[in-house]
Amino acid sequence: MTSLACLLAALLALQSAAAPAPGATAPLTRSTAASGATRPDSVPPAAYAGMRWRLVGPYRAGWATVAAGVPGKPNTFYFGSAGGGVWKTTDAGRTWQGLMQHQRASSVGALAIAPSNPDVIYVGTGQPTIRYDAMAGNGVYRSDDGGRTWKHLGLDATRHIGRILVDPENPDRVLVGALGHEFGPNPERGIYLTRDGGRTWKQVLKIDDNTGVVDLARDPERPAVVYAAAWQMRLHPYLDYFIPQAGPGSGIYRSEDGGETWTRLPGTGLPKGPLGRIGLAVPQGSGEQRLYATVIAPGGGDGFYRSDDGGQSWKLVNDDPELANDYFSRITVAPNDPGVVYVMGRSIHRSDDGGAHFTIFKGSPGGDDYHFMWIDPAAPDHMISGADQGAAVTVNGGASWSSWYNQPTGQFYHLAADQRFPYRIYSGQQDNGTVEIASRGPYGVIELRDWHPVGGDERDYMVPKPGDPDVVFGSGLGGHVSRFDEITRQVAEVSPWPVSSYGARPTSVKYRYTWISPLEFSPVDHAMYFGAQVLFRSSDDGDHWKVVSPDLSGKASGGGAPSAEACRDSDLATARACGFGVIYTIAPSPTSASTIWVGTDDGLVQVTRDGGAHWRDVTPKQIPAWGRVNAIALSPADSDVAYAAVDLHRIDRFEPLLLKTTDGGRSWSRIDAGIPRDEYTTVVRADPHKAGLLYAGTDRGLYVSFDDGASWQSLSLDFPTAWVRDLLVHEGDLVAATQGRGIWILDDLAPLRQAGDDLASQPARLFAPPAALRVRADENRDTPWPPSTPLGQNPPSGAILDYWLGGAASGPITLTIRDEAGRVVRRFSSADTAEDLPATRYFQTGWLGPDGRRVAAGTPYGGRPLSTRAGMHRFVWDLRYPRPKALAYGYSISAVWKEGEPLDPEGPLVLPGRYTATLHANGEDYTQPLSVKLDPRIHVAPSALQDQLALALAVDST
Repeated sequence: MTSLACLLAALLALQSAAAPAPGATAPLTRSTAASGATRPDSVPPAAYAGMRWRLVGPYRAGWATVAAGVPGKPNTFYFGSAGGGVWKTTDAGRTWQGLMQHQRASSVGALAIAPSNPDVIYVGTGQPTIRYDAMAGNGVYRSDDGGRTWKHLGLDATRHIGRILVDPENPDRVLVGALGHEFGPNPERGIYLTRDGGRTWKQVLKIDDNTGVVDLARDPERPAVVYAAAWQMRLHPYLDYFIPQAGPGSGIYRSEDGGETWTRLPGTGLPKGPLGRIGLAVPQGSGEQRLYATVIAPGGGDGFYRSDDGGQSWKLVNDDPELANDYFSRITVAPNDPGVVYVMGRSIHRSDDGGAHFTIFKGSPGGDDYHFMWIDPAAPDHMISGADQGAAVTVNGGASWSSWYNQPTGQFYHLAADQRFPYRIYSGQQDNGTVEIASRGPYGVIELRDWHPVGGDERDYMVPKPGDPDVVFGSGLGGHVSRFDEITRQVAEVSPWPVSSYGARPTSVKYRYTWISPLEFSPVDHAMYFGAQVLFRSSDDGDHWKVVSPDLSGKASGGGAPSAEACRDSDLATARACGFGVIYTIAPSPTSASTIWVGTDDGLVQVTRDGGAHWRDVTPKQIPAWGRVNAIALSPADSDVAYAAVDLHRIDRFEPLLLKTTDGGRSWSRIDAGIPRDEYTTVVRADPHKAGLLYAGTDRGLYVSFDDGASWQSLSLDFPTAWVRDLLVHEGDLVAATQGRGIWILDDLAPLRQAGDDLASQPARLFAPPAALRVRADENRDTPWPPSTPLGQNPPSGAILDYWLGGAASGPITLTIRDEAGRVVRRFSSADTAEDLPATRYFQTGWLGPDGRRVAAGTPYGGRPLSTRAGMHRFVWDLRYPRPKALAYGYSISAVWKEGEPLDPEGPLVLPGRYTATLHANGEDYTQPLSVKLDPRIHVAPSALQDQLALALAVDST
């Protein structure tokens, strides 16, 4: 018997496991009523409430805008993310916990902890670093329990908040510096004061509708003295990222009554002419009214300034251009030495003599771009920095820093995937580089070994070559196109034009580009397309390019073009005609190699049906000038059907705009009902297997339409609040790229594809499951990753079985799996309990499951028995027969923290083939066919698998 048990264990170790495969692939058809879609109110959210988004990763941090700590708690720190909310560590940066997950804003500009009560935290939303894709917020939030819960305090219209100061003695008395709208005038700028913890606000400083406050600084020895940096700024919808933002409204203000009243300082010694962004800091212990400032002056005089009389007069002490920049301009002074100053920039610069001389304190090649640093006044060797690569903590004065490969706050733009199993996802990450990441890892999780860079730019498109995923193309700023070889890891430059336009004025270059340069392959003939103001095509992997369009932007030609004088300065009224617009999105037809649609950032839609020989302007009348056409989705069933997502926020309109045409662009209708009116749309995608099923992303979440866009409802489920930049429907899954929360996947879209008019009225339903792949859940044979290591989530392993209960079941329900001959393979019940098997546990209970107890056998997805509650539920069969009897049971080393610890021996895996699943609920049976397929990476004779299973079952029956 002992030898047979050993033989059984060896046989089981050779088998493969199962994973969700592509969803239902019924032919896509169209009907007359809303393209065969369901009615607007026919699909309740409960019909898909059991689905879950999973974080793929990678754990490579994105932009941290602000940071703070708690004096007296040397290991506790917080940081705010440009698009990922607020995070907290209690172990000096070893692990991070997300605190703001589902508020109405995800971008953080300011964070302040009350000195008199560290449980009171204020967060100002909307990053104050003005750039092409800066995220806005919706005012101020407060927590009274260290970040566990939050309350919104208003100031919604401020959008971008630069700084918050909490009174040293009174946590309810707070000053907020509001920068205001990025793309238009608004009166809600300046400084706001609350005396009652945010219940009411008073605007105590208003300069004008174009000038806000980007920084505040309090005198630590005279707390009633507060300084403010005002900044007049305005961005345009086109790429004016490199144009200094300055104006007469910029300047320095001083209050001597804690912010009740303000006086503009004369600025003696500061540069003449309009000023740009200013950063401020007041040192402690200087013995005088010292004040430090970084000052931007487009007319000359940028640098680091010092005042010794409270800001009345100034002296330029260092004119290093690295010290003053619209992008940074934050100063931190050591709490124990007024002469030790840190200035944020591409690196952190440190001065030990009050700014006269600086050295590099922290930074790496390529520029980490540091935005903030906080020093613990109780332990000055304890610091936290916030950079484009997230937050890092030092407890030894900067000798070493914590890792930023533990924060899932990456800012991703566009998505592509290949056809391998498991499929890989490709994207560009802002300020970090590129990513190819597996949708599932072989060791139960998605970890560092499951992703790597692929050679392109940090923000644009990464697209694998159709049919050969070992070749990956990437686009980048200034017209850059790269070709990456997975085998050699070499990168080749294959740009259409050798001269980069990065940083150049768009009207002064031959080919112009914006922040994003679109790159797409035709799914028909695999030609590659790249967009400037014209469209390029390559049929030989970028070795040669051909221009296949005229200027497709709104640039005027001939006598209608503005004069060179009129085009010299950035001006919204003439920018389109002057030629600032470019192609922003490319949509090759899924059925015709000669049909290509493009959308421009200045609000145009153009289409060719003869490979670029002729183009037709099909711009919807609903799109205003400079409404950026972010995405175009084409129907695979009807060449005349197209959808467009238009982003209006860069013309200061925070509202959705989704459009549909059913006649090839001759007419368009608006289809964004149901999306909140204060969210702007960035992407729309059509489901390739269900007509009328659409997906959309906004700056705050995800939406689904079951009726071809006539109405929308939330698809966020457990998804955190995030700016969704792109969506991809791939192999039955929905992949989402976010600006600040990494990459996510919604596995198996079957409940969405099969939801219909009558679902809500049905007492129960078993959805038709996708084919299940026979692969192992976890191949790990080494020591598992420690609990403190953050890891991406794998999809459920096994057959995904979704079911619906119209009401709570009147008794137990069962799910029975039968083989093709009708024999019962496995039966599950809502009355199932965790197995009570004799196995010695020698490890922490956290390995057993989410709540520290062993999960029910065969239920790896959540480890719970069948639910009898009303609504939609997801259950996963692990594709195994029941566990065999054994002389001894033991825990496997293939384990993932909080996800359940397998107990060996497990039941044998079923054979590839046809099965049925039957749900029995309320006295009725609901049956669906189920196909089990062999792992496509495994090559073994069916007879060998049959012999293996026969022996395993024979051993169990002995």
